Amino acid sequence: MGIWDKVKEEALNQFIEVIEWLDETKDTMLYRFPVAGQEIKNGAQLIVRESQAAVFVHEGQVADTFGPGKYTIDGGNTPILTKLGAWKHGFNSPFKSEVYFVNTKQFTDMKWGTSNPIMLRDNDFGIVRLRAFGAYSMRVADPATFIKEVAGTNAHFDTEDIDVQLKRAIVTEFSDAIGEMKIPALDLAAQYKEIGDAIRGKINMDFKDYGLEVTKFYVENVSLPKEVEEAMDKRASMGALGDVNKYTQFQAADAMRDAAQNEGGGAGLGAGLGAGFAVGNQMANAFGGQQGGGQQQQQQGGGQTQTVACPSCGKQNNPQAKFCADCGGKMQVETVPCVKCGAQLREGAKFCSECGSSQEKQKCAECSAELAPGAKFCAECGTKTADAE
Repeated sequence: MGIWDKVKEEALNQFIEVIEWLDETKDTMLYRFPVAGQEIKNGAQLIVRESQAAVFVHEGQVADTFGPGKYTIDGGNTPILTKLGAWKHGFNSPFKSEVYFVNTKQFTDMKWGTSNPIMLRDNDFGIVRLRAFGAYSMRVADPATFIKEVAGTNAHFDTEDIDVQLKRAIVTEFSDAIGEMKIPALDLAAQYKEIGDAIRGKINMDFKDYGLEVTKFYVENVSLPKEVEEAMDKRASMGALGDVNKYTQFQAADAMRDAAQNEGGGAGLGAGLGAGFAVGNQMANAFGGQQGGGQQQQQQGGGQTQTVACPSCGKQNNPQAKFCADCGGKMQVETVPCVKCGAQLREGAKFCSECGSSQEKQKCAECSAELAPGAKFCAECGTKTADAE
């Protein structure tokens, strides 16, 4: 190679340069192309790939932004030249400029979560504390604004550099949205999508100032304190039980089975059998109403004994039962004599079932002292009562 050829090759290398960026990472948002001396030569080739944007910064100011495509910096086909005022010497002199490649793809699986509980007023549980977490996707919507407001002059900028700031903004908007929507704690799980859409709209209003856009926002879980979750579990259990009386019968059957399977000897066996017999009686009372005619025949010492009706609900029960197996009312009711005829009446009765007399205590018309049943004269003032007339 002659001297002239070598000079021509060096000149060619000086004025032709390929400016491009191949992203081998998953989280790089911005990359500054390493131009030697920050000089862009005439005839340089600029290659911008899909999901990229190239931003030229000249003398500290954003000059132009290029979308996907191939460009030749030759002074005639790029708006950057009119903004920079370069190429003053027949488009042969290089100009100083910085070239930033901005990744405009979606950055997915970005995590967010509440570091501290959020206080919320709930109609069912009063004031509760909520914790929440989820994921979101974002992208750079305005490369120029992103460089001005966030990345600055960094040669390399990735998602970790802004992750903390974005999480704070998300948690703030989440707390505000969940408070405004007033969704009951029991209905939160059914409203995750609606909550996510509402929060995404609020977040994008803030992220717009950074040149960013949240494309997807997911609420994966909203959890309540342990005590509230236990209360919800109890409420769900009661709903699953349905008829409490049937559940009580089922529990009695389990107790009888466990007592019968007790393998402990001596006193333990006796106690187990005693418990089994007691539960058996309860079971007999509980299921008595399911047999014909509402009555049950019990074998006792070779004879048959009639059941006794509950004074409250009329359900047939064992004669020795102290409480009704159906309504829980007392089987043995206290009685008091009628104030007029002395017939035995149920305690609390207002009228006698024999003579029809009112059972309310009489008072003296003169001194208002209480009169004894059947008294003809007041024990306090001696005034004749209505019974004496």
